[in-house]
Amino acid sequence: MGFEPPRRLVRALGDSEWTGQLPELVEETAARDGLEVERVMAPGGRSSLVVLVRRRQDGSPAALKLVPPLAAPELERAALAHWDGFGAVRLLGGSGGALLLERLHPEQSVRSLPEARALLEAAGTVRRLWVEPPPGHVFETVAERTGRQLSALSDRAGAAPRALLEAALTTRGELLADSAESLLLHGNFRQGKVLAGDRAPWLAVGPEPLVGERAYDLARLARDRVEDLVAAASGASAARRRVNRLADSLDVDRDRLRGWTLFRAVESGTRAIAEGRRAEGELSLEFAGWL
Repeated sequence: MGFEPPRRLVRALGDSEWTGQLPELVEETAARDGLEVERVMAPGGRSSLVVLVRRRQDGSPAALKLVPPLAAPELERAALAHWDGFGAVRLLGGSGGALLLERLHPEQSVRSLPEARALLEAAGTVRRLWVEPPPGHVFETVAERTGRQLSALSDRAGAAPRALLEAALTTRGELLADSAESLLLHGNFRQGKVLAGDRAPWLAVGPEPLVGERAYDLARLARDRVEDLVAAASGASAARRRVNRLADSLDVDRDRLRGWTLFRAVESGTRAIAEGRRAEGELSLEFAGWL
């Protein structure tokens, strides 16, 4: 199958050996797993290639997701297998960097709904994912993941106001010193990661799984549609109300959600600025300043 990898993916990963091999990887995987290729999803994501396929055995639709080795596809596979379709897309097969998934409706995410309804549906979806991790799991913890981010944050210190950066680092330390939950988390949950399905109205996709407390998993969702909040005259108060509503709707401590939202917004904002996405990064930092 000849095709050019989606530009969005190439911009995010660079013109790497893996992106250059994608046409061959799709062809080899389809032949090995008995799949008929329909089309590549475009614009697609920034970290993987998704191809709509049909299984030759019975003609049933599916989606083939190819993930670069550095993105740890084995962890996504383990999380999806553990959820077994409960709240998340169902894993149908695949090996290595290839995941064969249930076909959803990628053109319709929760983000397409009005904001209040989108938050309600997203919250109802993510609560299903919060389960005990499997015995002997190899998922990293919230402490480990955020620990890896600390040194990078120090290198990017000039991208954020000093007081805001110090507040984020202090808050992380306080939260980790008093955290009792150890649940399997999506890791990158937001409205765009919830797609319409056939066997369930909404299902989560694209986990970056880890183990920890629910407030961490909600923190990225709390920052969704930040551009709308920044454009509104009451953006700061609306942001704080959103955090409180999310916390209350899922019985999560308000202060813990506010704290993780602050840390993740500062981390994400400084990273975006360092990667040349200044406008995106500044929005995240402005949001963090409201908290």
